[in-house]
Amino acid sequence: MSRLAALAYPDVRRYVAARFLVAVAVQMQTVAVGWQVFQITHDPFDLGLIGLSQFLPFIVLVLPAGQLSDRYDRRRIVLACYLIAALAAAALALLSATPNTSVAPIFGVMALFGIARALIMPTTQALLPNLVPAGTFGNAVALNTSLLEVATIGGPAVAGVLILLGTGWVYVICAGLCLAGALMTLGLSTGGRMRTAEPMSMASLFSGITFVRGNRAVLGSISLDLFAVLFGGAMALLPAFASDVLHVGPTGLGLLRAAPAVGAGGAGAILAIRPLRGAVGRWLFGCVALFGLSTLVFGISTSFVLSLLALVVLGGADMVSMYIRHLLVQLQVPDAIRGRVSAVNAVFIGASNELGEFESGVTAAWWGIVPAVLVGGVATLAVATGWSLCFPTLRKLDRFPGPASGPEMAEASAPAISDLAGDAEPGLGQGAAGGRRAAPE
Repeated sequence: MSRLAALAYPDVRRYVAARFLVAVAVQMQTVAVGWQVFQITHDPFDLGLIGLSQFLPFIVLVLPAGQLSDRYDRRRIVLACYLIAALAAAALALLSATPNTSVAPIFGVMALFGIARALIMPTTQALLPNLVPAGTFGNAVALNTSLLEVATIGGPAVAGVLILLGTGWVYVICAGLCLAGALMTLGLSTGGRMRTAEPMSMASLFSGITFVRGNRAVLGSISLDLFAVLFGGAMALLPAFASDVLHVGPTGLGLLRAAPAVGAGGAGAILAIRPLRGAVGRWLFGCVALFGLSTLVFGISTSFVLSLLALVVLGGADMVSMYIRHLLVQLQVPDAIRGRVSAVNAVFIGASNELGEFESGVTAAWWGIVPAVLVGGVATLAVATGWSLCFPTLRKLDRFPGPASGPEMAEASAPAISDLAGDAEPGLGQGAAGGRRAAPE
C-alpha cells in the first residue's frame, strides 16, 4: 500500500491539513508565550504558572470531554476547539499590543486554551478511525504523524525568528492558522459517533478509568510516563536557559524547542524500518532512563551544541516510550469507549506536561534553573527504577498484546511506529517531538 493511499479520501486530506496548521500554530504560540512571560518577569516560577493555568481547566474537563466524544459529533467538537484556540491567539495578540507589565491576563488566556485542549485531546484521537476504512487506518495515521513532526520541528524555529519582529506577529499568524484549520474541519462529511444508546451516568463517565485499572501493563506504562515527565521535564525552563545560561536569544530558543522533535523524528524513521518486535518492557524502561540521563546532560551543559544534542536524544527516547505506551493502549480499545480511554490517557499526558511545567517552575524558583533540571533528571531515573520493581510484569513484557475485538482495530493490528506515534498529539495537546507533548489538536 502506498504511504499516500489515505489521501484518496477527502475527509482525511482535510483532517490532516487542519491538524498540521493548528499544530504549527500551537508550537509557535508555546515559544512566544514562554519568551514573553520570562521577558516581563524574569522569574522561572512564572514559566511554571503557564503550565498550571492550562492544566487546571484541563483536568476538570477532560473526562467529560471523552464521554462527549463518544456520544456526539466529533467533527463539531474539534471545530469548536479550533475556534477557541483562534480566539485565544487573538487575545494574546491584543495583550502584546498594549503596554502591559502583568502576566495575569496571559495566564487567563492560557486557561481558555486549556479548555480547548481538554475537549480536543480525546476527540481527535477518536475521530480519525471514523474518516477512513479500517484497512487504510494505519496509513492515515502515518501520514498525519509525518506532518505533525514537520510542524513540531518547524513551528518553534519559525516562532524564534518572528519574535524578533514582536510576539504580536506570532499570535496573529497563530490565530489565522487556527481559523484555517477550523474551515477545513467544517468541510468534513462525517463526525463519527452521535448519541450512543448508553445512558449518561457516573459509571459511564469513569468507564475509561475502569478499563485502564483492569489492565496492569497499561496502568504501569502510562503512570511511568506521567511521573517520569512530571519530575524530568525541562522544556518549561527553556526560555530561561536560552536567555540566562546559553545566551542564544529567541532564535536559539526556537532551535532548542525544535531539537526534541528532530530526535523523535529520527527515532520514528528508524523504527518504521525496524519496528519494535520484542523486549517491549526493557525498551520502555530503558528509554525512560535515557530520558532522565539526557535531562541531566542538558542541565549541566553550558554549550549550545551539547544542549541541542541532549534534547535530540531526549526526544528520541521519548518517542520510543510513547510508541510503546500508545500501542499498549490503542490496540486494545473498542471504538465505543475509545474517547473515554483516550481521555484517561490525556489526563496522564496533561498532568505530565502542564503539571510538570509548574513543578519545574516551582523548583527553579527554590533552587535555581540548573539545580531544578538536575534534580528532575535524578528523579526520572529513580522513577524508572521504582516502576521496574513495582510492575515486574510490564518489565518482563516481550511482545505487544493482540488488538481489541472490532473491525477497526482488528484490521489495523500491526502498525509500525509511524502508524501510532500520531496519537502523541503534538498540536492543541504537545507532542513527543515537541519536547513533551505540546498541544493536541
